[in-house]
Amino acid sequence: MAQLRALGLGLNVVPIRGNIDTRIGKVTSGELDAIVLARAGLARVGRTDEITETLDPRQMVPAPAQGALAIETRVDDVDTEHLLYSIVHDERTRVAVTAERAVLAALEAGCSAPVGALADVVEDLDDAGAVVERLSLRGIAATEAEDDSVEVLSASVVGETADADALGRSLAAELLDLGAGTLSH
Repeated sequence: MAQLRALGLGLNVVPIRGNIDTRIGKVTSGELDAIVLARAGLARVGRTDEITETLDPRQMVPAPAQGALAIETRVDDVDTEHLLYSIVHDERTRVAVTAERAVLAALEAGCSAPVGALADVVEDLDDAGAVVERLSLRGIAATEAEDDSVEVLSASVVGETADADALGRSLAAELLDLGAGTLSH
């Protein structure tokens, strides 16, 4: 909500609850002009044809670890655990989620705090010209005043994938230096 307000378009942003049909119904009935829903959620239920615009994550940074899934198995079912790990585990996703969650943890922000983080494992060239993977991490923290004015603080870091947690904490420290300590948790 804070990021939408910060766009400066004069939007009246209100929270809504309900399932997809209830939320879309608020637009079709004229109660609301537009709603923001997760594209992945609409794709999962076969309703991407109802999407009129997709927000670019460079403009609207998602909440940390969006789209990451976890599977829990019985503690004594090692065979199933290994099978699922071999099928589902994606190392790039694990690295990205580690960095994004580290931002949130270091900011000591809750799940409803106006914080966004997006990590990508990208290919880069090292000093010898060899292709290496690096972690690119962008983060935002929004501060809202009582008059509904919004300031979005942003920072980014790039580093080694092995340093995902440290990179997330470093980005959070930079956001705190910029004033993110005034977040409402």
